[in-house]
Amino acid sequence: MALKLKIPNIVSDDCADKIIESVHVMEPDALVNVNVEDKTVIVESQASEESIKQVIMAAGYSIEGY
Repeated sequence: MALKLKIPNIVSDDCADKIIESVHVMEPDALVNVNVEDKTVIVESQASEESIKQVIMAAGYSIEGY
């Protein structure tokens, strides 16, 4: 499942790295693409949408509309 999320508080590549690392802790095989300029994250994963959102929020990031 591919999930696209808008993360308004992404400000740098360090943020991107933290989000990617957080998702990979939950699912090492997940494909995670972070666009710092657009403030978007695309995750291709077998994990549920809810699990992915919770991991990103636990890393300290807000998700638009969630």
